[in-house]
Amino acid sequence: MDKLTRENFNRLPLTATDGAWGTELMKLGGASAELKDLWNVSAPDKVLQVARSYVNAGARIILTNTFSSNRVTLERHRASGRSAELSRAGAAISRQAAADRALVFGSIGPTGKLVSLKQLDIAEAEAVFAEQAAALAAGGADALVIETMADLEEAKAALRACLRACDLPVGVSFTFDSGKEKNRTMMGVTAAQAWKAAREGGASFVGANCGIGIDAYVKLARELAQCGSDLPLWIKGNAGRPVMAADGSTHYNAGPEDFSRAVPELVAAGVRFIGGCCGSTPAHVAAIVAAIENIRPSESGALSAAS
Repeated sequence: MDKLTRENFNRLPLTATDGAWGTELMKLGGASAELKDLWNVSAPDKVLQVARSYVNAGARIILTNTFSSNRVTLERHRASGRSAELSRAGAAISRQAAADRALVFGSIGPTGKLVSLKQLDIAEAEAVFAEQAAALAAGGADALVIETMADLEEAKAALRACLRACDLPVGVSFTFDSGKEKNRTMMGVTAAQAWKAAREGGASFVGANCGIGIDAYVKLARELAQCGSDLPLWIKGNAGRPVMAADGSTHYNAGPEDFSRAVPELVAAGVRFIGGCCGSTPAHVAAIVAAIENIRPSESGALSAAS
């Protein structure tokens, strides 16, 4: 397809995205407390291995290992001046893995400070996100996804900053895991509020990631779909809940078959982009790909990287 733009973004078909990065990188060694974004420079071969594993599993959208590469988060790891470096490197690694087989969506996570509670000034937040967005674009990203957002004001600030810092399509994904129905973010944001903020802010897509498992996000997807049909929906649920084994290791209790079963319901709800978050693996993504091919075989393989 032609270069991905904000104007043609809505032409993208039903697509499998990648799965977890953090839990996959942890399997490759290193201290558990070590920030894996630093590997974009110190161990790029390991990051490339994860990115390629998702492309080989059939993902036609892969993210970047830059979830924590904003300067506020990096400051807690004594690397505050490396946001641009790590973001650019992370995008370049995913670009290399994607080649002409997949699109690269630059990952932008929260700062860890609540803008709505004045823990971080809005202007400063926008500057932080703009720096990362510009670097991801320079590294070769096709689009950006602001993900795992819980604070509506932080999400709005990130969206404004990203749209100003580059000309790429930008989407926003919130994490819903609170409230009686588990359909609110930690800060009480509802699906309707999330959708409205994304739509009014100029996002190219909106959705949910992390939080609750893929099955539970089916209902959440329906709530988002009820808000309107002009924003493509993005869902990347966790592989269930983390379970600690007797030997102290942790695994997630939802397998590839659980993701496969959820795909038809997600598609029926109007979801365009389906992938996994914490605990999901290339096997989960392969199951998503197979389920999508069963639903819309004519669209299989229709997505390619920007030229």
